[in-house]
Amino acid sequence: MKNILHYSNKNIGLLGLGTVGKAVYDEIFTNISSVLVKNLTKSRNIELSNVKITNNFQDILQDKNVETIIELIGGETPAYEYIKESIKSKKNVITANKEVMAKYGKELLELATKNKVFLLYEASVAGGIPIISPIIKDLSANEFKSVRGIINGTTNYILTKMSRENLELIEVLKEAQDLGYAESDPTSDIEGFDAQYKISILSRLAFNSDVSLDQIYLEGISSIKSKDFDYANELGYTIKLLATASINSNELLLVKVHPALIPNDVPMASVNGVLNAVEIDGDLVGTLWFQGAGAGAKATASSVLSDLIRIRNSDVQSIVNHKKTYKITSMDKHFCQYYLRLNVSDKPGVLASIAKEFGERNISISSVLQKDLYENGSADLVIMTYPSIEKDMQASIKKITNLESVFNIESMIRVESYK
Repeated sequence: MKNILHYSNKNIGLLGLGTVGKAVYDEIFTNISSVLVKNLTKSRNIELSNVKITNNFQDILQDKNVETIIELIGGETPAYEYIKESIKSKKNVITANKEVMAKYGKELLELATKNKVFLLYEASVAGGIPIISPIIKDLSANEFKSVRGIINGTTNYILTKMSRENLELIEVLKEAQDLGYAESDPTSDIEGFDAQYKISILSRLAFNSDVSLDQIYLEGISSIKSKDFDYANELGYTIKLLATASINSNELLLVKVHPALIPNDVPMASVNGVLNAVEIDGDLVGTLWFQGAGAGAKATASSVLSDLIRIRNSDVQSIVNHKKTYKITSMDKHFCQYYLRLNVSDKPGVLASIAKEFGERNISISSVLQKDLYENGSADLVIMTYPSIEKDMQASIKKITNLESVFNIESMIRVESYK
């Protein structure tokens, strides 16, 4: 096996020997002194005779050989405490833990600075795609206007399959679980929590603003149906779960995660399967795209090991961020187009009554499709609006829901602007 560090000092402690942990171990096993595992008796099919194996974190912490700890156990607990204790013990830390860095990143980074150690976390966002380091270093001269991306491979795989094969979410989810793309409990992916953690991290870096999770608008993909892809395509769009952080015209920062209609002619629409993509818009550099494997053992290990090489070479920039901070705005003030799919009575006057309610909030209709007549006398009505304010749209939806001729509002999806 290759030794990417080109030295044999056993100065690394590894927390976790899961899929990613094994990939990291395979590359740097000659440099690992101690490994923390949950189950000491589990068979792992890798050679572990030359390292100390323990299920007690204190053994890692007190190992005098260990200078850098790599945390790959995931989840908030006990990872947060392990990272914190490691930093306090003057050990460098590398982590792929998006949840910990989203919730406690500011605290832990300040603690690392105080203790004069490195805390690196490139693998916490977008797997093998280098995005954190470019924001901190290569693009540091820029003031950013927006960061948006497809940063959850599971949901992107599911939405791609739904679009291409006319399948419903529950069908594709089962396949994704069988292939190992989705967890047995897919809540974090399907409901958008995973993407929420990641955009929180990117927001802190790009906009010098600590965005708590409760300040990020969150909506998952569970309400998306296969027919939405058919109708969206007819209108010139596809559907992706998009995470965005952007500065509006009032210099306020809006951070959100939700399904979005994306024009078929922009690059983001062609990011399919388990791939991730992040788009950054800087005032000097313009728009940059980063696309590639957003998950997987080797891709994630690539980012972990790159951080390790940076520590080895002392190639870590101290972040002296003189950029301005931004106040966080609420989703109520978001301004965009909307796609609505309604199940309505198939009779004259229905559209007029809906348009009247929209008009009360100065919302104009851009286009209408009437689709799929049903035996019960109902039909699908697909409406695209002109850009309007979220608060007004939500108020209108409540009124329209109560109309006698409207049986149900099946779907409301925001349209992402690329102008």
